[in-house]
Amino acid sequence: MKLNKLSPEEKRIIEDKKTEPPFSGEYENFYKEGVFVCRRCGAVLYRSEDKFDAHCGWPSFDREVPGAVKRSPDADGLRTEITCARCGAHLGHVFLGEKLTEADTRHCVNSLSMKFTPKDAQPGAETAYFGSGCFWCAEAVFRMIRGVLSVTPGYAGGAVENPTYEDVSTGTTGHAEVVRVEFDPTRISYEALLNVFFATHDPTTLDRQGNDVGPQYRSIILAGNETQFEIAQKTITDLEEEKVFASPIVTQVVQLSGFYEAEEYHKNYFQKNPNAAYCQSVISPKISKMRAKFSALLSK
Repeated sequence: MKLNKLSPEEKRIIEDKKTEPPFSGEYENFYKEGVFVCRRCGAVLYRSEDKFDAHCGWPSFDREVPGAVKRSPDADGLRTEITCARCGAHLGHVFLGEKLTEADTRHCVNSLSMKFTPKDAQPGAETAYFGSGCFWCAEAVFRMIRGVLSVTPGYAGGAVENPTYEDVSTGTTGHAEVVRVEFDPTRISYEALLNVFFATHDPTTLDRQGNDVGPQYRSIILAGNETQFEIAQKTITDLEEEKVFASPIVTQVVQLSGFYEAEEYHKNYFQKNPNAAYCQSVISPKISKMRAKFSALLSK
C-alpha cells in the first residue's frame, strides 16, 4: 500500500496520536463541497455534507464513509479513538449522545489527519470482484448496498477465454462464479464491501457453498490492484486473529487476470425469479440476514 510522506507535524498527529490545538486546523471552519481523505493513504473518510459546526475547535462529522473509519478504546480508558481503517492513521475521537445532530454522533478529527478533495476532483467509480458461491446470491446481496452502482455476474480466476456457463459448470476451466461490483468510494469503502462478502457466505468451506459443490463455487477475492490485494489479505488476517469463524478461512486472494460476463439470463436473476425454488430457499434467507446485519449500508 502506497503511503504519502508526512511532515514532522503530520507524523506527530497521525503516528504519535497527538492533538492539534483547537481552532487552529485548516478545516475547522471550512465548508466547501467535496470529500476528506486520509492524509497518509488517501482513503476517502468523510463527505462534506456530513460536516457540521460543533463549536468545539476541530472539524466535526456526524457520519463517516461506511467501513472507512475504525473505532477503538483510547489509551486513556475514557474515550473512543478513531483511525483510518485502511492504514491505521490516527484521526481523533468519536463522541455519542451529545444530540448535536440527528445522527447523534460527533467525529472530532484533526485537520492534519485529512486532505480535502473538491467535488469536481473526487475519485471516480472503483470496481471489486468477489466469488462467494452461486453468483445469483452474490448479485442479489451486493445490489442492496448504498453506494454500489452496478453488479454483474460472470466468470474469473481461470485460464479459459470466453467460457460459457456450461463450460464453467464442468469445474475444469479454473474459473469461479463471481460478481463485478462497481461502487462509489465516496459512499462505501472497499473494506465495507469485504465485510459484507465475509458475512454473507461461508469462507471456511473449500470449493463449496451449501449444496453448490465444485471449484466454480469456491470463495475467492480477485484484487484489481495492489491496494485491494493488501486490504483483502489484512482483512482475512484480522478475522483469523479475532476468531470470527470456528474453522480456518480458505478464501483465495488473487490478482484479477480477466473477467467474462455471464449470459444475459443470469443477470438480475433474483429480481426476475423471486418465486423460484432456489431463490426462496437460498437467496431469500441471505437477503434477510443482510437486512438484519447491515441495515446501515442498505440503499434507501
